[in-house]
Amino acid sequence: MGGSVGLKGTDGKDVYQEALRRGAVPTSEERAVTALRSVSPPLDVQFLTASGEMGETAAVRAGVPFRTVYYMAGETSPFQTMEACAELVRRGVPLIVFCGGDGTARDVMDAVGDAVPIIGIPAGVKMHSGVFLNTPSGLGPVLEHFLVGDHTTEMVEVADVDETAAREGRISDRIYGYALTITSKGLLQPSKGEVSGATDAEEKQEIAQFFVENMKEGVLYIIGPGTTTKSIAEALGQEKTLLGVDAYRDRTMVSKDADEAKLLSLLETSAMAEIVVTPIGAQGFIFGRGNQQIGADVISKVGVENVRIIATPSKLKAIGSLRVDTGALGLDGRLRGYRRVLVGYGREKLMKVE
Repeated sequence: MGGSVGLKGTDGKDVYQEALRRGAVPTSEERAVTALRSVSPPLDVQFLTASGEMGETAAVRAGVPFRTVYYMAGETSPFQTMEACAELVRRGVPLIVFCGGDGTARDVMDAVGDAVPIIGIPAGVKMHSGVFLNTPSGLGPVLEHFLVGDHTTEMVEVADVDETAAREGRISDRIYGYALTITSKGLLQPSKGEVSGATDAEEKQEIAQFFVENMKEGVLYIIGPGTTTKSIAEALGQEKTLLGVDAYRDRTMVSKDADEAKLLSLLETSAMAEIVVTPIGAQGFIFGRGNQQIGADVISKVGVENVRIIATPSKLKAIGSLRVDTGALGLDGRLRGYRRVLVGYGREKLMKVE
């Protein structure tokens, strides 16, 4: 839940407490409820779950059939996650669904190994692993395919980013291990991959040059994370937080590594604003992965018509399509469809946002 307050994740108790101090609100339960509500009759499914906030509360709210088989004691912890998953495996479940980010995926993988497939409901900041649904509401269709055997299983990467390095503006990720998951008609996101080419740097420079030449006076530019967006700051001769969100006005940085509250505050005094984002890695998400500071409230206040997408041609070729997962279904619907993407100096390409 650290995304909206600019913490790049909440691995570790101290960082979790800091997120609370900054006003972060846990989102996992709401996203779990959305996922469970997508599982509707005639699917004959009973969920086995853990007590309280580890699953039971979401199951009650969603109104799905469930049975509590693990009871937590005290505060939730990675140890309890692993204990609960081990109990589910012992009881013979054919599939484990968890809610969180890459840190939770690591814990589940450690407990489960390749005994059963796992699927992640995306509710973290870092979701680079290949086990996550594209959106929480994709759970119902995935389970439908799973129950009728319309799926395959495969081993995919479980990756993670060093949060301390991320907060210092450095990318330090690695493959933590491999987990068994199911593949079902493009409903799960691919694992994070690197996209590069001999002309990639030149493509970024062209995009940045054209964008900077067309920046308007007085407009607040909210620029998301990524190496392509960083090229804009470099063209301006300004700093850019590589893994964070910065704000610029009149070609000068006005807020570095801003969280959601800061962005909303800046928008209160800005007559015009634009959001500039680029898909990160090979996942294709322009919202909802690594840039939760630009939340639904920020996007709605700026307006979907003022969202600018930039990406190199090689990146677009690798990802195929763009995706959104803001947590607000109505907003996601307005963002979807075909949108223009700046891919070079004055060159745009229509890309489908799913």
